[in-house]
Amino acid sequence: MTIALFALMAPTDSPSTGLTMLLLQIGAIGLVFFFLILRPQQQARKKHETLLKGLKKGDEIVTMGGIIARVKEVKDDRVTVESGTSTLVIDRSRIVKVGDQAATGVV
Repeated sequence: MTIALFALMAPTDSPSTGLTMLLLQIGAIGLVFFFLILRPQQQARKKHETLLKGLKKGDEIVTMGGIIARVKEVKDDRVTVESGTSTLVIDRSRIVKVGDQAATGVV
């Protein structure tokens, strides 16, 4: 009877099963990382790129530095804007928000 008990307690899985489980766990962590961190970041980047591609003269913008201005001219990667009495040339990638007059409250 004790021999049968020892036979039941003996490990039945091989070392390769442990490696398989480890690889499955690492894969699951990778999927969670992708869907919780990388995927939303990619979607936000695409949304920002389409926002900047649709930039046109007369749009109200907000820059990373907090400058609120109106677009006067759009070139390749530079945008000429007017803020108050100043005319500025800024890098297109530094624009955070694009909206109309009602959205920003700027006249």
